[in-house]
Amino acid sequence: MKRLYLTSVLLIAISINLNAQWFWQNPLPQGNRLNSVDFISPTAGWAVGENGTILRTTDGGTTWTLQSSETLKDLFFVSFTDPNNGSTVGRDGTILRTINGGTTWTSQSSGTTNWLFGVSFTSSNNGIALGSGGIILRTTNGGENWTEQTSGTTESLNSVSFIDTINGLAVGNNGTILKTTDGGTTWVSQSSGTNEYLYGISFTDINNGTAVGENASIFRTTNGGTSWVPQSSQATERLTSVSFIDANNGTAAGFYGSIIRTTNGGASWSFQSDDAYIDLYGVSFVDLNNGTAVGDYGRIIRTTDGGLTWDSQSNGTTSNLLYTTSFINTTNGLVAGTDGIILNTTNGGTTWTSQETGTDLFGISLIDADIGVAVGYNGTILNTTNGGQSWNSQSSGTSEHLYGVSFVNANIGMVVGNAGTILKTTNAGAAWIPQISGTSDRLIEVSFTDVNNATIVSRSGIVLSTTDGGSTWNSQASGTSGSLNGVSIIDANNIATVANQGKVFITTDGGSNWTWLTSGTNQNLFGVFFIDSNNGTVIGGGGIILRTADGGTTWNLQSSPTSNLLYDVLFMDATNGIAVGSFGTILHTTNGGVTFINEEQTNAVPEGFMLSQNYPNPFNPSTKISWQSPVGSHQTLKIYDMLGNEVATLVDEYKPVGSYEVDFNASQLTSGVYFYKLQAGSFVETKKMILLR
Repeated sequence: MKRLYLTSVLLIAISINLNAQWFWQNPLPQGNRLNSVDFISPTAGWAVGENGTILRTTDGGTTWTLQSSETLKDLFFVSFTDPNNGSTVGRDGTILRTINGGTTWTSQSSGTTNWLFGVSFTSSNNGIALGSGGIILRTTNGGENWTEQTSGTTESLNSVSFIDTINGLAVGNNGTILKTTDGGTTWVSQSSGTNEYLYGISFTDINNGTAVGENASIFRTTNGGTSWVPQSSQATERLTSVSFIDANNGTAAGFYGSIIRTTNGGASWSFQSDDAYIDLYGVSFVDLNNGTAVGDYGRIIRTTDGGLTWDSQSNGTTSNLLYTTSFINTTNGLVAGTDGIILNTTNGGTTWTSQETGTDLFGISLIDADIGVAVGYNGTILNTTNGGQSWNSQSSGTSEHLYGVSFVNANIGMVVGNAGTILKTTNAGAAWIPQISGTSDRLIEVSFTDVNNATIVSRSGIVLSTTDGGSTWNSQASGTSGSLNGVSIIDANNIATVANQGKVFITTDGGSNWTWLTSGTNQNLFGVFFIDSNNGTVIGGGGIILRTADGGTTWNLQSSPTSNLLYDVLFMDATNGIAVGSFGTILHTTNGGVTFINEEQTNAVPEGFMLSQNYPNPFNPSTKISWQSPVGSHQTLKIYDMLGNEVATLVDEYKPVGSYEVDFNASQLTSGVYFYKLQAGSFVETKKMILLR
């Protein structure tokens, strides 16, 4: 249970991503599936994936930086020809282009809504994109214009490899292989000898190429595709991607962490494996030693010894569903989920400490900095008295699954679960006493407002309420017979609950009457939290996050960085919030989920470093901060209060030569004097600004 005890409103320093509303805390650098990776040197590479995810590294993957794609469309492939020029393609005909290494990405018109699965550029101007329905697009001007070409097939085309500006091959479903010798003006079907779906292809010269696909299929040509010979390996799962650096040396990756390598053109393949056994979708090698593979849940692995060993470059848990979270302030919190995982933070989620208690946990309540309770499978109740460092089992007296827990103080709490189970303690869990609920329904969640008033929501849409601390329970109809998945109690009268198919229900009279609000989505909603009677957030399927500032009359869709299912949401104050969900997802916001900053880059080459005075100044609530840098460097722009506390990080990334401007919105700050500090390499400068509210 996400019950929050607000003892004070704290403003903490935390780095935020450019234009981010919600940003990742687990896993890192992010948790969306990565579909493709492309390295142009041992140090410089890009990866793309679900929800418009684009990552860049300049140090071989030691650090990865999220880049703004300005799209939520899934991206399936990325291709760079040099450190500046690259393209990525994706769902619904999406094509994005960068000419500055990904600092900015520009959407290009593809002229199609077909999904694009592959792209290959042989120079900054000449490229081919292909995808569903056999579509092939060609550009000769860097993507300013794309022209559809005749492929001769309606099979989905999944990957393309060009050796030079005129010679290229494409592979697709049902063993489809196409070849062009005139830059794509015409495509000729080749006989693969298979009906397997082919997902990856790699050519190193005009003769030698390899294609991989379903059921670990591998096909090799040494005559430019005139004939294809099947090869075998120890792999048994789908192979999704292949990367050769010369005619002999290549690596393929696929499902269940499969990695195979050859040093003799595929005459034999040695089996390597990612020990996490996570599906891999892309692999890229730049030489005999240095390679990177990417896959589900943001998985990134790297080898520097030709695949003898693979090291993870992504951090955090991804194998667990995180169902529940509880914070007592902006710094101390817990998250729990499947396999009994409990994550503990004492710094607002900057770092998380993981424990596994062995059984699925569905509810958690942190009562103070030391005391917390978690509940779950088969009547499990766990208790901590040291802030989550260790957990002890308490006797619940039941084997029913327990789904929700709420404490009103250190001693008094309730637990709810299957078969109408309600348990109450008045001595911090030393003893749990069954209460009569009057129902055999599954009870999903419970929330207290004080020692007398509590509300429970159920699987069948029934709401139970008590005004005497649980001695008696009143059954109320919410207006739905479907499952109520979450509840937020603002006070004894104002309560909100959410259900499947985007349903939100509000009561302003303690549950006597419920109003069905239109949320604007059909996604199942699983979590709700209101900070007061007006301001609330709901979350659910597809990573959806909705926010209201008028008590639910209208809902605004917020930019979510994931399509992973979200189960629980909690706000510590008006601006600091956390959402948790599937595959280890933990998202955080420091501004209530609204757009915080917007940055523009100008093209003029500056002559020296300069940090300009913000304008306007004084300001309310927004102001512009501009600076210029004559050299590329890692740059930070941070805001501090009069006491020297960092209150926001506007920029924290590598920036090339250029002039920049940031819109800073201080609507969540109080009036006063603030300082903004720019650090670019060895250059450091600080200026003062005044916020008048």
